[in-house]
Amino acid sequence: MKNFILFIFLLFSLQGFSQIYDPVEWSTSVEKVSDTENEFLLIFSAEIEAGWHLYAQDVPENGPIPTTFSYEKNDNYEILGETEEEEGVTVDDPVFGMRIKYFEDEATFQQRIVLLEESATINASVEFMVCDDERCLPPAIEEFTLTLPDNGGINASADPSIFDDNVDTEKPADISNEVETGITSAKEDKKGLWNIFFIAFLSGFAALLTPCVFPMIPMTVSYFTKQSKTRAKGIRNAIIYGISIVVIYVLLGTAVTAIFGADSLNALATNVWFNLVFFAILVIFAVSFFGAFDIMLPNSWANKVDSQADRGGIIGIFFMALALAIVSFSCTGPIVGTLLVQAASKGGIAPIVGMLGFSLAIALPFALFAAFPGWMNTLPKSGGWLNTVKVFLGFLELALAFKFLSQADLVLQLHLLEREVFIAIWIAIFGTLAFYLFGKIKLPHDSPLESISVGRMMMGLLVLTFTIYLIPGLWGAPLNLISAFPPPMEYSESPYGVGYTKNIASGSAANAELPEGAHLMPPHDILVFNDYEKGLSYAEEVDKPVMLDFTGWACVNCRKMEQNVWPKQRILDILKNDIVLVSLYVDDKRDLSEEDIYTSETTGREINTVGEKWSDFQISRFEANAQPFYVLLDPDGEKLNEPAAYTPDPDKYYEWLQEGISAYKE
Repeated sequence: MKNFILFIFLLFSLQGFSQIYDPVEWSTSVEKVSDTENEFLLIFSAEIEAGWHLYAQDVPENGPIPTTFSYEKNDNYEILGETEEEEGVTVDDPVFGMRIKYFEDEATFQQRIVLLEESATINASVEFMVCDDERCLPPAIEEFTLTLPDNGGINASADPSIFDDNVDTEKPADISNEVETGITSAKEDKKGLWNIFFIAFLSGFAALLTPCVFPMIPMTVSYFTKQSKTRAKGIRNAIIYGISIVVIYVLLGTAVTAIFGADSLNALATNVWFNLVFFAILVIFAVSFFGAFDIMLPNSWANKVDSQADRGGIIGIFFMALALAIVSFSCTGPIVGTLLVQAASKGGIAPIVGMLGFSLAIALPFALFAAFPGWMNTLPKSGGWLNTVKVFLGFLELALAFKFLSQADLVLQLHLLEREVFIAIWIAIFGTLAFYLFGKIKLPHDSPLESISVGRMMMGLLVLTFTIYLIPGLWGAPLNLISAFPPPMEYSESPYGVGYTKNIASGSAANAELPEGAHLMPPHDILVFNDYEKGLSYAEEVDKPVMLDFTGWACVNCRKMEQNVWPKQRILDILKNDIVLVSLYVDDKRDLSEEDIYTSETTGREINTVGEKWSDFQISRFEANAQPFYVLLDPDGEKLNEPAAYTPDPDKYYEWLQEGISAYKE
């Protein structure tokens, strides 16, 4: 029985990515406008599956496909105004570089009409596009017939003979793909939370080494051990103190999540004004860390909390921990604020996890040194090095600030902070930090420095090395260590590097005339075809396998793959030298020539555009309609392995490519 179940599971797994998605269900109705005799509202309702979103009617040029309603002209009625829609969700999308509105869960559209005769039959259609976090579907068209009878009764129905070109109503759901996707998503979420926890813990440790917190460790531990009648009670009080610190910061993370909501914060993180405001805040924090001024909460807050700390017992200890959080705000506030925003952009419980990691790093020393007081003799004495740590954090805050300014520039497409400018700013920031660590620059609160310590020199060398590493980025180096921070390669004055004169790149197109129907994809000069037959013919000529790349101009995750996965050197070598890339855009709006127009055997629809042709090809040949979608074929058009979808892990994508190439060589 177990073997049979395993066989069934494997059978479904083989079809892991061959699934026809139909996440939107349309319905229609008609309502009479109450204050008129012959005006009506045509209502189009879309039920959207969880995780998917439908784009609005008004989308900027070069963005995703908007939802578009069309009405057949008829003398029996007249269309009044434009089709109205709900408020929806509006975000500043960094990938498309524009402000985009879309709908989740459900959407309603209304069109006002005036009936000129006693009855009318209205033929309408809607073209739309939907995406989720991993894939986009090609544009689809739904057609409706709505009837307004002469007896005052109203009915409306979708035409059952016409259906979405992405729908296969007889095909059962692909269970294995849903299970696999769910497991993968859960693993990625778990990994993301662990990353947030680890970064927050390191940030808490950094905050621990600031002048506001570090001196409090021996003072507070000594207080607990001396004021307690027994050593065990002193340890217990210190542990309660540490737990109170954790509770205070976790409550802060919980409040941020509860007040704003994960989805709102996620959308806020891509908002232009949010990024500009947070850039300014981080610059202020950085200047504060440099010693220009101190950012402090009102003294009255500290005094009120301090008075409560005298109550004794658990409540008193809790208020002592709260007093620490308030008094140390000038050092911890900037770090906590940055962590909360970064974690909140991930959504869910990330702010809570972030504050848990941060507070644990601060709380642990109080419990450990209370349990082992002798360890305090090993602590370095307070001194000028604490201010050095604070200034170091100020430089990091300043560097991070330009990430937010860059995000706003990308969304607005102002091209004021392109890749070269961003990298130049970082070189200046970290170069200055290196000079500071070597003692060549002094700031207001620095102690006199006759010589630098070995630790400070080693840290200076590390920062200087990082600064030198950044310099080749001005000439087009990918800078993989910081790939998540600067603008993408194509968002630059010169996509091929400063001062670089473009020549035909190495690889399959090196020093040779491009084959018919091919072009070079910048910035890496990958030889690519946009026609299946031409690509297949060239593959046969050069004896290489073909990689079909079902993509779309409006496909977010297609761009992520091209920007983050394809540039990895070993993957790039394969794309340029070992395969023939054929990119088929399913949202290509160019019209087919009259002799190329045909009726799809799969959907029964007439195929009029290039995009519809490739979409129909993907559906009929591979039983899939989501993008990105990758298929490795031999020159005869036979599959070499199972297709792949959105694969952000470069190692897995590389293994998939190698599997297909090995099958071809056999």
